[in-house]
Amino acid sequence: MMDLNYVKTEPVTREFLAVLFAGFGNDLNPLTSDHGEDPCPKALLPVANKPLLEYTLEWLEQSGIRGYSVRLCPQPLAKQSIDVLLICPSRHRSLIHHHIHSDVSSAALKIDLQTYDDVLDSHIGTCDLLRQFSSRIKEEFVVVPCDFIPSPSLRLSDLLNKFRIDAVSEGSLATTCWFASQPPEKGTFVEEWGIAPTSRPIVWEPSTGTLLHIDTADDVEDNSEEMELRMSMLSRYPRTRLSSSLEDSHVYVCRRAVLDLLQEKTHFVSLREEFFPWLCKLQYSRSRRIKHAKSLQGIYEATSKSLSLQHSSLLDKNPLEEDDDDDAASQTDETGFHTSLRVGVIVYKKAEEPVTRINTLHKFQEVNRRMLASMTYALPVDQKDRSLIDQRAQISADSAVGESTQISERTTIKRSVIGRHCVIGKMVKITGCVLLDHCIVEDNAKLEGCILGKNTQVGQKAELTRCVTQAGYEVAAGEVAKAEKLEVSDWMAGHDESDSSDDAGSDSD
Repeated sequence: MMDLNYVKTEPVTREFLAVLFAGFGNDLNPLTSDHGEDPCPKALLPVANKPLLEYTLEWLEQSGIRGYSVRLCPQPLAKQSIDVLLICPSRHRSLIHHHIHSDVSSAALKIDLQTYDDVLDSHIGTCDLLRQFSSRIKEEFVVVPCDFIPSPSLRLSDLLNKFRIDAVSEGSLATTCWFASQPPEKGTFVEEWGIAPTSRPIVWEPSTGTLLHIDTADDVEDNSEEMELRMSMLSRYPRTRLSSSLEDSHVYVCRRAVLDLLQEKTHFVSLREEFFPWLCKLQYSRSRRIKHAKSLQGIYEATSKSLSLQHSSLLDKNPLEEDDDDDAASQTDETGFHTSLRVGVIVYKKAEEPVTRINTLHKFQEVNRRMLASMTYALPVDQKDRSLIDQRAQISADSAVGESTQISERTTIKRSVIGRHCVIGKMVKITGCVLLDHCIVEDNAKLEGCILGKNTQVGQKAELTRCVTQAGYEVAAGEVAKAEKLEVSDWMAGHDESDSSDDAGSDSD
């Protein structure tokens, strides 16, 4: 007789582990600067009123990266496999832990939250973190940043599938993704917010999707006028392309053996600046292959087994591979196994559906504006929230207003994102701005092209144009500022000076 109270679970072996980096976000200061003793994690910065982290988790979930397919649920629940290793600074742990276990987070992924020493001025990099947590990574893995905003037409499953094919057929080491840079809209770039990051050239072979060379800061310093490429690379890949208008997504699908190589290169700090430029050269450098043969042995053996199965089948050989017989022989390693050790690449260039990394203040504002273009504002469905918005307030269709936000009469809001629990006074004008949660803007204030950190307070009749404020900053009534980063330390210094002058005046009396 069947026991209906007991059901069996059938686990599927996990193929990939997602390794998600959620760092300090120093390039987004003062938005990510601490608010008193409270940190402001980059991963939780809202884009169109949704935390950055949620975009990444949704992208991972859509890829089918989850390790267990639970068709039948036992009593009690079986232990679930971890899908995501999320690594953040120690001081951010509490807020991120609260978020991923709250109703706000919609992801069904199983997340292992780990932390590292959170000294702000330390030079710990992505290579250091992978080495530190390598014992938790038992299989192939996907490195993902918390600030990557993909488009619907760029699926993580496309990268995973390319990696699967290249890894089985040629012993590929990794697959990466680079995307076309999007220049800022004319007149929107604010120099005072920081310089725009420069895109360095890369070389790739389009027909096979192989990343061959990444120019580094050291390369530019050694020779800023010319790019030096190895003849061994050009002879093997004569039809290559070069571009200096692509950006690294920082999404890397990797073999587990990559961690063994990282353990040998202990001086590497950055995946982007050091490790992957070096890894590209491993494809066509025989001396490097020999030097690191021990770490690569598992890849050689796995590729050999795969090739043996291919040769024993009745499938015809790919005619494109027949032209490479001589080159294939020259690439045979001392182990006797032919492997490409390829670094695959997908180059994404759809301008109508751009992707980006939010690693500057300009991009934070730009992506918020872009999100608004696909949204249409409507009054809140919840009656309590609707009652907080005065009927005489004017809110354009290309704006967004968070829940529990109060907007008073005769206020005008255009092309802006207003966060949750904000209070906007009477006759306020807000144009092209992003206001984070719990901001207060008093009567007759004017804001244009600004980003206000959470808990910012703007006094009556104050005017801000293209300014960014740190969380908790207070703009005095009637204050006028243009193209500035407004930080609490500056504001407190001003108050201290005022207090000192008052004290001096009282002493003279």
